[in-house]
Amino acid sequence: MPTYEYVCGNCHHTFEEFQSIKAAPITICPKCKKKKVKRLISGGAGFLFKGSGFYITDYRSDTYKSAAKNDSPKTDPAKTETKSESPPPTTSAAAPSSPSTPAKKAK
Repeated sequence: MPTYEYVCGNCHHTFEEFQSIKAAPITICPKCKKKKVKRLISGGAGFLFKGSGFYITDYRSDTYKSAAKNDSPKTDPAKTETKSESPPPTTSAAAPSSPSTPAKKAK
């Protein structure tokens, strides 16, 4: 439903009224109660979209955007498939579990 602007020809009171398109125009001024009100012609209002967004990528918060960047892959997925996900073997894996006991040498 649109908002219409009105002005009183008697007291020059300007006001807005939220009413249906099918509703009859207001003729009595709410301030001076005279029948001198006329509807003004206006250019209308622009759209202002607020909220969490109308599309998945629009109007997101900065924290969401930074989290999405951290979740996205940094490299090409085809290249990452060839790499192993397990850490590379270390040379210390072959060492004895307790380094405090020295190994005895054979004579």
